[in-house]
Formats: sequence, structure tokens, C-alpha cells
Amino acid sequence: MISLGFRAARPLLGALDAERAHRLAVLALRLWPAASAASDDPRLAASAFGLSFANPLGLAAGFDKDGEAISGCLRLGFGFVEVGGVTPLPQPGNPRPRLFRLPADEAVINRYGLNSAGLEAMAGKLAARGGASGLVGVNVGANKDSVDRAGDYATCIAALAGRCAFITINVSSPNTPGLRGLQGKEALDDLVARAVAARDAAAASGGRRTPLLLKIAPDLSLAELDDVVGVVLARAIDGLVVSNTTVARPPSLKEAELARQVGGLSGRPLFALSTRLLAATYLRVERRLPLIGVGGIDCPEAAWTKIKAGATLLQLYSALVFKGPALIGKIKRGLVSRLAASGETSLAGLVGSDAAALSIIPTSGLPPLGGR
Repeated sequence: MISLGFRAARPLLGALDAERAHRLAVLALRLWPAASAASDDPRLAASAFGLSFANPLGLAAGFDKDGEAISGCLRLGFGFVEVGGVTPLPQPGNPRPRLFRLPADEAVINRYGLNSAGLEAMAGKLAARGGASGLVGVNVGANKDSVDRAGDYATCIAALAGRCAFITINVSSPNTPGLRGLQGKEALDDLVARAVAARDAAAASGGRRTPLLLKIAPDLSLAELDDVVGVVLARAIDGLVVSNTTVARPPSLKEAELARQVGGLSGRPLFALSTRLLAATYLRVERRLPLIGVGGIDCPEAAWTKIKAGATLLQLYSALVFKGPALIGKIKRGLVSRLAASGETSLAGLVGSDAAALSIIPTSGLPPLGGR
């Protein structure tokens, strides 16, 4: 029913300003009548961070920024959703316009700037769910004008630990000045140490130990990636999310005028860059922690390639703008079909099986994707 509603509304949504269309989509999912999502094929089940997922496909952070439509998003058939990013204090983000569709490229550029209703509002949304089913992660960030950004992350984690399935530390948004600098070795080590301490203090006071993940940029050099992985393993972070949006503009982009907009690029053009970084990360963590693969997943073949590059779990967002919620079921069915053809009984045995090859192939040489 939601897919039918999207097809009917697509001409209207496409004619609207991109941010207004986004807000209408969130509102529709918030108000959509309750219904149970169809059961998943048991072969799609996945385990990561001590959690069990009915399927590996998740909704990436950035769609439901303030946790307004959590139940509606889960009913689309996702195995988990990630809300946020949330900042300690409310902030409006960057001036509009700040969201741009690139239809010919099936891509999006955003420069939202972590617009957030704030930590108190997010905690209230999570509390209102009570014991509702579904795995919900929260992406956390720092206020733009903060004098102690590492402290902002610790504040968010202390407040949210035990209230959600996992927390993602977002140091890779390109739309908050200086934020990506927190991926540097010394700054990241300090931030992660304080984040882990905040999480552990919350658990010690009677809460559940909440897994902490780190979301990284696709634009890292291999030397920078080595530093990130070193910190993550030393500080016992539970997982990595690879990756956020890119500040790069591939020369293949067709929407040349729109491509000049400042902000992070996501969607199909991000697939190659993010997949190569995913494979390189997988080789470096050596199975010591699971990875979530994000960036350009818009068909079953893209999801399959991400898994073979090293992803235990997957996330998408931008592809929904162009293909709608029917894509979720299509990807899951495609994964089951590929599993059956491979002779494997679960996706776990395929994770990282092509990482060595995909990590060294130039992004222009990654395998073409069919069925888009």
C-alpha cells in the first residue's frame, strides 16, 4: 500500500522543492495506518554488535532526523532504521535551499548542516515507543557553535545509551565546518575515549551496554583510514559505518550545473568510491568488528557487491527518492535469489569474499551493475 501511495504521489513530490517533498514523505510515514511488515526469509537474518537483525537492510540516518516516523519506517520492511543526526541543543542547520536532486544521475546533494530538534526531543521520541518492536539506532553529532565537540558526543551518548539499539558517532558530515577534522588520529582518539566512557558509565548505572559505531567519510586517504582503524580497534568501538556523503564530484555527473552546489553527494555516483573504501576497511579490521555498507545501493546487485566487499549490514536512503519504497522488497528478493544460486545458506559466509579485489580496483573499474 505504501508503494502504491508513492507511485501515485511521485509526480507531485517530484514537482516540489526537494526539502518540502522530504518533509511530506516523513509526515506520510508518521500518519500511515499501522500494519505489520511481511516476514523476512530466514536466510536474510544477520547478527552484528550483539544484535539480531531479521534482514540486513537498514534506513540510513538523515531521512527521519528527529525520530518522527520510526514505526512507519520500520513497516517499510527494513531490518533496522537509524534516526538523526541529533545534536545536544536544537539548531536550525544551514539556510535553504540545502537539498538538491540530480535526476539524471540518480543522486542527491545536501548541505542540511545537522538541523536537529535536539537531544531532549529525541529522547522523548524514543521513550514514547515504549516496548515497541524494531531495532532503532541513533546518529549523534555536535552543535555547530560548540566549544567542546567531543563533549557534545559524550552528552548525547550518556542521554541515549540504553534507549536505542545502537549509537553512531557521526564525525564525517561535510556540512558542519571542521567536523571532519575530528577524524584525525589525535582528535578521534580523544573523542572516542570520551564516548566509550560515557557509554560505559551509563551501563554501569544499570543500563544496557549500547553498541557504539563510527561513521566515516568516503574521502579518506588510505593513511587516514589506517589511523581511524587503529583508534577504533584500540578503543574497542563496536562497528564502522562506511560511508557518509562525498565532497567529490565525479566527472561522469550529467547534472553539471547542480553538481556545483556545495554539500555532500549521495546516491548512485557514490557507489564506487564508498565500496572501495568499504573493502579497504574490511581488510584492515580483519573481521574484528562488523561493518555497515552505505552509499549508492539502488538495486540487488549493488547490495550484493557491498556484502562481498565486507558489509554485514547495509543502509540506503537516496535511492528511495528515485525508486520509492518498493526498492526495499526488490533488494531483499534479489539477495535471496543470489543466495540460492550461490549455494550459501546465509549472507554471513559471503561477507568480504571479494574485498581484496574490490579494494584495489580503481572506482571507474568496479563491476557494472545490472537491473537498475
